[in-house]
Amino acid sequence: MNQNLEAIKNQYIDKIAALKTDKELESLRIELFGRNGLINNLFSKIKDIAPQEKKQYGADLNQLKTKLETSLLSKNVQKSEKLTSEKLTSTIFGLPKIGHLHPITQTERQLNEVFRKLGFSVYNSPEIVADEFNFTRLNVPKDHPARDMQDSIYIKEPDYLLRTQTSAIESYLLFQKNKDLPLRAAFPGSVFRNEKVNRSNHFVFHQYQAVVVDKNVTIKDLIGTMDLMFKTLYGQEVVVRYRSKYYPEVAPGVGPDMQCFNCHGVGCPLCKYAGWIEMGGSGMIHPKVLEMASIDPNIWSGFAFGMGLDRWTMAQKNIKDIRTLMGGNLAYRPNEL
Repeated sequence: MNQNLEAIKNQYIDKIAALKTDKELESLRIELFGRNGLINNLFSKIKDIAPQEKKQYGADLNQLKTKLETSLLSKNVQKSEKLTSEKLTSTIFGLPKIGHLHPITQTERQLNEVFRKLGFSVYNSPEIVADEFNFTRLNVPKDHPARDMQDSIYIKEPDYLLRTQTSAIESYLLFQKNKDLPLRAAFPGSVFRNEKVNRSNHFVFHQYQAVVVDKNVTIKDLIGTMDLMFKTLYGQEVVVRYRSKYYPEVAPGVGPDMQCFNCHGVGCPLCKYAGWIEMGGSGMIHPKVLEMASIDPNIWSGFAFGMGLDRWTMAQKNIKDIRTLMGGNLAYRPNEL
């Protein structure tokens, strides 16, 4: 090794051996490997080395770098006392360190991963939306029951409300991206309706929406995408059925139901003795919805679905009451989670 580099190596090996605390170790690491540290400065000076010596000098310098990195990593030092959340939890409150992501967040992230792999972008948006985008641009006429104040929570009637469906994000995206097609987008979010709270319904709940607009999109693409979702979250043996349903923003409409995870099709209070749980709504985007977004339905087609994220989470985690998801006691329900 080059004599100067050998001297540097011996000098810093001695310094590393003398380190006592993690603060000292970090300070020496920065001195050696920081942006303006010794090693970077030595590499920057290779240009000044004689051409016939550059190759050997570079090899020696890499050897020095590797040796010092290894020595730092293998050095055991005393950890400095830090006021961490773990220390606060255990010493002040006398509780063990507990916690996990909310079950809905866990399911949401699983679905995000599925759709990112399929080439979707994942969006979010404000929860207060214009009536135009929550209803009108989704082909919901003025006299539709969803506009009744018993269902919708208006902030400033008749203009703004808490979104009643994540389809509102879809209508915003179609309006904004009509010149930038094709479109593949997914978006989870909270929605709000003036509902009576019971074991299967809540006035604050969550949906997972996806929309695709491209050429030659068919209902087979929709069913295939939903099948992938079900099998990813519930396994290959999941039992699903698809029924024809009416939704104003799609034509035809498709209602995906999953066999009740609680009674396995026999019938129970959770599935209202039907044996099946409705998991959301879907269908091919209505031509009028595309036209209102200035998208030509003769060229472009697409599908959209909005799934009840709470119900998907309940089925995956074996939670039998939606109110459990909105409480603060989830960490203490191991049988349900």
